[in-house]
Amino acid sequence: MKTQFHNSILSGHRIIFCLILCLVVSGMLARPRKRVRPKIDERIYLVHADELKYDMFGPVPDAQIVKGKVHFRHAGAQLWCDSAYFFQQTNSVKAFGHVRFVQGDTLSLQCKYAAYDGQAEMMQARNNVVLKHRRQTLFTDSLNYDRLYDEAYFFEGGRLIDGRDHLIADWGRYNLGTREASFYYNVKLYNGERLITTDTLYYDARTAIAHMVGPSKVRSKGTVVTTSDGYYNTHTDRASLYGRSTVVDKFKSITGDSLYFNNHTGMNRGFGHVVYIDKKNKNRLDCGKLIYNSKTGRGFATRRPLATDYSRKDTLWLHSDTMRIETFNMNTDSMYRKVHCYPHVKVYRTDVQAICDSMVASSRDSCLYMYKDPIAWYGTRQLLGEVIQIYMADSTVRQAEVHGQALSVEKIPQGEYYNQISSQDMYAYFLKGNIRRSDAVKNVLSVYYPVDDKDSTLIGLNYLETDTMRMFMNDQRKLQRIWTPRAEGTLYPMSQIPPSKKYLPTFAWFDNARPTSKDDVFVWRGKTAEQKLKPVERKKAPLQKI
Repeated sequence: MKTQFHNSILSGHRIIFCLILCLVVSGMLARPRKRVRPKIDERIYLVHADELKYDMFGPVPDAQIVKGKVHFRHAGAQLWCDSAYFFQQTNSVKAFGHVRFVQGDTLSLQCKYAAYDGQAEMMQARNNVVLKHRRQTLFTDSLNYDRLYDEAYFFEGGRLIDGRDHLIADWGRYNLGTREASFYYNVKLYNGERLITTDTLYYDARTAIAHMVGPSKVRSKGTVVTTSDGYYNTHTDRASLYGRSTVVDKFKSITGDSLYFNNHTGMNRGFGHVVYIDKKNKNRLDCGKLIYNSKTGRGFATRRPLATDYSRKDTLWLHSDTMRIETFNMNTDSMYRKVHCYPHVKVYRTDVQAICDSMVASSRDSCLYMYKDPIAWYGTRQLLGEVIQIYMADSTVRQAEVHGQALSVEKIPQGEYYNQISSQDMYAYFLKGNIRRSDAVKNVLSVYYPVDDKDSTLIGLNYLETDTMRMFMNDQRKLQRIWTPRAEGTLYPMSQIPPSKKYLPTFAWFDNARPTSKDDVFVWRGKTAEQKLKPVERKKAPLQKI
């Protein structure tokens, strides 16, 4: 009986001990462990001095005065100077004359005066301070170096040299562990011929990336970049700009929500509301995405691109889903460019409008090529065909050509009547922007309503068939005379016009597709499938047998 009672008491003690042990262990696990810094010898040691003096009644009673090749050691760092006050009780030193501080094999510091606190591991260096860390060198007159946090900062102006990069600021901080620097107030970064000015700049010496914050400017070879949030890699010559930045190069500028430049490869990209302006040629491009390579001269614009030409009195707007540019014979005397616009091309100017599926503008022959069911409007006249070519001279139309299934329609003001000409090809010649002559060639059909000069009433319908028709206009765009070599025609009085003669077989009037304003160029109202021109089979040359 006693044995059983004794065993029960022992088992109860074991249970209580296990519970206590579990509580202790869980408490140890739950309690946050403090980060323990490795113990080091915190005392400053005087290694050498030619002369040592202690005067308890002198001007500095708590200091040991040492002179001549003075050498101190503290926590892996060495300090040399000409003379010093050594405060052994407070574990601090005031060093004078040719002060040199070395920590490991990556950091050295020189100055005229320094105060070093061994307890806080803080050095205050003054007068001609030179801090060298790896390949970086910092020059200043007032610098504090915190060994505990591995950070140096200056507050009375400083200059950091990192290879080709020279940074100047009124106040700055440099972390020796991360090799990251922060500069504030009147900051300047020199990199070769490039100069960055800002009020706040963060610089990473490992990657050579400078981060500009606040109003900033980058100047280089006539180019000025304005940004409020930008990154620039001084080694790779790449830049990333945010916060609605602008790049100005002489008479050209580009603005965007985000801009990316790589001067080494020449690749430039813009996103957001991108605006490109050429003040010399007086044109502008707005889009949501712009890619351009300055070395190859190739690029494209997408996301509602809108090209604007304001070189003349009337501004011209052009829109397509995509605009692509190509440059040929780059950097030579024979260099020229081609701009491809596709699809859904719409052009608007107060006096001229046009639509087509694709358009090519070439600076080689100053020609504008319109493909796939192009339509052009000039005043009350509509022009369409398979291909329309417009030749320019100083932003003014010099000549226009329509090839394949050409049709010219003019709505006259005396009711629902149309002057019409259809032929294989048409040619129009302009003088100072006004059409003065028009030629229709091959299979010419014409419907023309003569007007009485006295009361401006319609005389009748003149139907004409010929091989060639040449029309001459005055400077008011009014018809003066018509010339044809041979023609067959009939003049029908207004009351006797046959219904079959009122319209030519190819007649079409697309006034609903005509752009009405600069904002209307973004709304596509092209031809339907039934209205599109049918391809014409060209006659093939007969095979020759020998």
